[in-house]
Amino acid sequence: MGKMRTFVPHTKDMPRLNQIWKRVKPVALNKYVLVLVGFGVFITFFDQHNLISRWRTGQNIKQLKREITHYRDEIENNKRKMQELQSSDENLEKFAREQYLMKKKDEDIFIIDE
Repeated sequence: MGKMRTFVPHTKDMPRLNQIWKRVKPVALNKYVLVLVGFGVFITFFDQHNLISRWRTGQNIKQLKREITHYRDEIENNKRKMQELQSSDENLEKFAREQYLMKKKDEDIFIIDE
């Protein structure tokens, strides 16, 4: 097996790291900071209403609102078509011939696919 290497910072950087740690240590190990960090982690990942599920729910709501808009437009379009069909027999006959390939007794229908 090969030799195991460990990361050892340069000795010239050690005094600087020690100075930084001496300044950060009292704040980082403060009980209020630890509780606040623990609470933040809990709320972000483990809570029933965590931030991740809230974001997913927000995305789902946006998608559902787009679908509502789409279907409302479809309903308006269908209402317009329904009104047009009910307005006269000519429109109803045209719709029946085009959509359902209906014909009169003495007619023949030829369907041409392009």
